[in-house]
Order: sequence, then C-alpha cells, then structure tokens
Amino acid sequence: MSDIQEKIQETIESEIEQARAVCDISGKDSAECAAAWDAVEELQAEASHQRNKKPKNSLEQFCDDNPEAAECRVYED
Repeated sequence: MSDIQEKIQETIESEIEQARAVCDISGKDSAECAAAWDAVEELQAEASHQRNKKPKNSLEQFCDDNPEAAECRVYED
C-alpha cells in the first residue's frame, strides 16, 4: 500500500474511533452520532473513488496544464 493510501486508512480509522466516542457520549440516536458516521462514510467513499481512479496519461496531464494548446482542443459534433 502506498503512503497516501496508508494515511487515508489511518484517517478513516481515526474517524471511526471518534464516531464511536461521540455516539457513546451523545447516544446512538443523536444527531451528533449520525453526523459523525456520515463523515466516516464520506471518507470511505472518497477512498474508494481514489482507488478506482485511473492515472492520467501524458496527454491528459499536458492538457490539464495547457488547456489552450492545439492538442487539447475538443470539437463538438
């Protein structure tokens, strides 16, 4: 696993611990508990999207940096 993926996983684990603590304090049916678990869910979803994201090829990277270049023109049908 790469360093960034490890950091993401550590962050998710930390948020899970925090969500459990919030739920223990405020109750499992509280708005604070729901919000804490929503944050965990959003982090997990973003981590999943990052894992599924394909790396950009050299042309895509070039066009991100130079959108006005002729090679990066997009024509509509």
